[in-house]
Amino acid sequence: MSTSRTVDRAFETALYDTADDALDTAASLLAADPAADAELAARGAEFVAAAWRRGWQPADLVRVVRRELGPEHVRSVAALIRAQAPRDRPRGPRWAAQLDALPDGAAPPRTDRFSHAGAVLELYRLLLRLPALEPLVAGETGERAGGGREGRPESRALARIRALLAKAEATGYPQEAEALSAKAQELMARHSVDEALLSAHAPSPDAPGACRIGVDPPYEQAKAVLLDAVADANHCRAVWNEPLGFSTVVGFEADLEAVELLYTSLLVQAEAAMTKAEAAQRAGGRGRTKTFRQSFLAAYAHRAGTRLRAAAEAATADSGSAADVDLLPVLASREVAVTERLERMFPETTTTRLRGVSDAAGWTEGTRAADHARVGRHRPLA
Repeated sequence: MSTSRTVDRAFETALYDTADDALDTAASLLAADPAADAELAARGAEFVAAAWRRGWQPADLVRVVRRELGPEHVRSVAALIRAQAPRDRPRGPRWAAQLDALPDGAAPPRTDRFSHAGAVLELYRLLLRLPALEPLVAGETGERAGGGREGRPESRALARIRALLAKAEATGYPQEAEALSAKAQELMARHSVDEALLSAHAPSPDAPGACRIGVDPPYEQAKAVLLDAVADANHCRAVWNEPLGFSTVVGFEADLEAVELLYTSLLVQAEAAMTKAEAAQRAGGRGRTKTFRQSFLAAYAHRAGTRLRAAAEAATADSGSAADVDLLPVLASREVAVTERLERMFPETTTTRLRGVSDAAGWTEGTRAADHARVGRHRPLA
C-alpha cells in the first residue's frame, strides 16, 4: 500500500469520526507504516496553510491547541507552523513576531509510534474543525492594515513605555508601580496623538488595523472586561470571543501596541495584588474562594478603566495645548474609522453579563489594588 493511501485511510477513519476507537484504529494504521511519516507531516502543513486562509494566525493556533489539547500537541503545531513559514508570503512584523515567539517545536523522545500517531491525529482533527475567523492581515480583506509600520523600527516612546511597565511589574512597592504606570499611560496617550497628527498630514493616511489578544482562563470574563477598558482608553475597540479564548482589538497600530503592552502589565500587577490580598484574607481566617478572585478582578477592571480614561483624556488635552492645534477633528475622524472597521468585521455583536461578582471583600480589595495601579497624574477618585 502506498504511503498516501495509508494516510488517506487513517484520515477517513479518524478525522471525520470522533469516536475513540476510530482514532485508535487510524493510529494503528500509521504506526505500522513508518514510510507514511513524511506524507503525514506534509498533510499537517496543508492543514496549517488552510488555517491561514480561514483567518487564523500563528499565535491563534498555538493558543487554541494549548486550550484544547496538551503539551505534545503544542510542540507539534509549532513545528508545523515553522515548516510552513518558508512557503508563506511576507505577512508583516506582527506575524513575524508571532513566529519568533513560537514555543519549542522539538519533539521529545517518543515512547511508541502508536501514541505519537494518535496525538498527531488528535491535532489534525482539531485543525480540521477550526471555524473561519475575521481576517486581520493586509491583503486578505481588500484594505490596507493600519499603522504603516512595515519596516519601521520601534519608536523611542514605545521603548520607554516597555521599560516603565517592566519596572512597574517588578517592583514590590505599590506607590512606585503607580507612578511608573502613570508615566507609561501618559506617554502612550502622547504617542497616540503624535501618530494621529503625522498620519493626518501624510499623503496616504493610515487605516485602522486589528490584532487578537489571548484572554486565558481562569476568570476570563473579568480579564476580558479589563482588556475592553484598556482598549477603550486607548482609542480602540475590543470584541471578546469566549469559546476561542481571545479578544479582537481594532484600532490604529500605535494604539494597538499600547493596548497589548498595558493590558499585559496591568494583568500582571492585578494578579500579584490579588495574591497578596488572598494571603491577608487567609491570615484573617478566611479560605481562598473562586468568588473572591472573580470579584477582585472585576472590581480591578472597573476601577482601572475609569482611571485609564481620565489619564488618557488629561494627557491628550495637554498634548493639544502644547502643540497649539485642535485635535478634536483628527481624533474624531480616527474614531469613526475604527468604528467602521469594527462594524465591517463584526456586523453583529452581543453583550454579556459578568457572572460571579458577589464577594464584597473581593470587590473592595480589587478596587483598592486598582487605586494603587492608577495610571494618571490626577488624584484618586473619591
